[in-house]
Amino acid sequence: MPETRPSSQQNGQVPNGKLQELVYKSGEDAAIFPEERKGWRGYIEWEKYPERKEKAAKILASYNFQEPPEFQFKPLPETNPVLEGLRFKQYHYACGGSLKDIPRISWNYVLKEKSPDMIHILQFPYNGEPPHARLVSNPITSNEDFFVRNHGGIPEIDEDAFFLDIGGLVKEPKRLTMADLKNEDLFPRQTNVVTLQCSGTRRIEQINEYAGDGDELINAPWSEGAIGCGKWTGVSLKKVIKYCGGLKEGAKHIEFLGADTYFKKGHVYNYAVSVPWRKVKAHEVILAWEMNGKPLPRIHGFPLRTVVFGYIGARSCKWLYAINAIAKPSDGPVQKKEYLYYTPQVGKQNVKYSNGFSIQAMPVSSAIMTPESLSQIVHSGEIHMTGWAYSGDGHWPVRVEVSGDGGNIWYQVPDQNLSKKYFHAWRTWSFDLPVDAEGWLDVCVRTWDNANNTQPTFVRSAWNWDLHVTSSCHRIKIYSINKTRPDTARRLAKYEANGVPFLPITKPSGWDLESDEDYEKAMDEIGGRDPEE
Repeated sequence: MPETRPSSQQNGQVPNGKLQELVYKSGEDAAIFPEERKGWRGYIEWEKYPERKEKAAKILASYNFQEPPEFQFKPLPETNPVLEGLRFKQYHYACGGSLKDIPRISWNYVLKEKSPDMIHILQFPYNGEPPHARLVSNPITSNEDFFVRNHGGIPEIDEDAFFLDIGGLVKEPKRLTMADLKNEDLFPRQTNVVTLQCSGTRRIEQINEYAGDGDELINAPWSEGAIGCGKWTGVSLKKVIKYCGGLKEGAKHIEFLGADTYFKKGHVYNYAVSVPWRKVKAHEVILAWEMNGKPLPRIHGFPLRTVVFGYIGARSCKWLYAINAIAKPSDGPVQKKEYLYYTPQVGKQNVKYSNGFSIQAMPVSSAIMTPESLSQIVHSGEIHMTGWAYSGDGHWPVRVEVSGDGGNIWYQVPDQNLSKKYFHAWRTWSFDLPVDAEGWLDVCVRTWDNANNTQPTFVRSAWNWDLHVTSSCHRIKIYSINKTRPDTARRLAKYEANGVPFLPITKPSGWDLESDEDYEKAMDEIGGRDPEE
């Protein structure tokens, strides 16, 4: 998506300073919404205090906040960050106390912990993905390049002060410290290679053809980089639940609460999601404190997060502070009101939370990461391509196929050009696509998994109101310049001899396309342009 690529990094400040004017009306009183735990900076407990939620709602209702930006019917800004998230900053400023510092603190962690050339899709709450070529250069994504999809700001929790409450429908509720969780006499430690993927991956393809809901946080304009694969170290949640005596009768889901503050439609929450107990029982949920052999970065959930194998990334709760066994899925808005998949006839005119199904397991998908769409490539009959392929919920890619003609003729990527198979991880791939044709080509990729699942051919088949799960064949447009063709080779040589770059193709040449002599010779060979009488 070259037209959506940001051009330069900004410092995250609002030039006109108006954001600073939005402070709680009675002054910056931290006691309004207190931090109740020492060493838990930026964490406000909302779920236990309905009166606190009500007070926040009244404060929010007293302001006219920034309207959501239009980023679907208009081109995306050529800036980095692409979108600012101004209204979400304003929500934090309006509530005052420690919350007013969260946007600044969170941005500082972006600058500290992420690669300097990250593509900042949304500055706050932070959503960002790495440059495409580097993402698939290694089957294991570095911490610095791992995509970030945050729903709120980043709390700063000291490991020594941290504890995890486990309650609800467990037989023996417990409070565990990090030392408890890391005690291998209590819980065997494990490391798993797991891919996490945002359900908004490749959303820009839907946006570019068919607009949908325009909430810049819920439906951020991701491209192909909202996916990553890491080595996660921690303990199986099933083992922890067993340590708590197991579940009481009626417990069917496990809820996770995160310490970040989440704003939605004038109300405030702690992040809350859930997974079915069967997912935990299969040892497919771990409580992780290490990412690629290092302590979790703060932006990725330090000191503790969940990693849910094969599900959408939203279920892998960061800054985990509580776990509840419950009878039905979480009532938190992220679980109940978001990440829903609707039919194509559902939209603004008739959408309800109840007429979409909850997105959990990720379907088979793939993407071309290099070359980028609209690339103009000079080649000798082959174009080198790289990308990723993934299928969630314990499936894995077994075949990747690439087409250079929009999906009629498919070439299989050789098995040796795919990275190692894991039950819960992607496979990166590379391929030299045979290309004889010149001009614009529609190039696409598809994947087959071990259950013979593959991808819909066109993005129209994948469109849904919330623009989730763009699982159709990923398509790019490439301009082919095949220098094995004599005329093309001569033209390229002329540019080189004159010291003039051939690209971009849109820049006109400074000389005639052929001499008068060559023109007359060509006309004689074809009998002129007009027929004989």
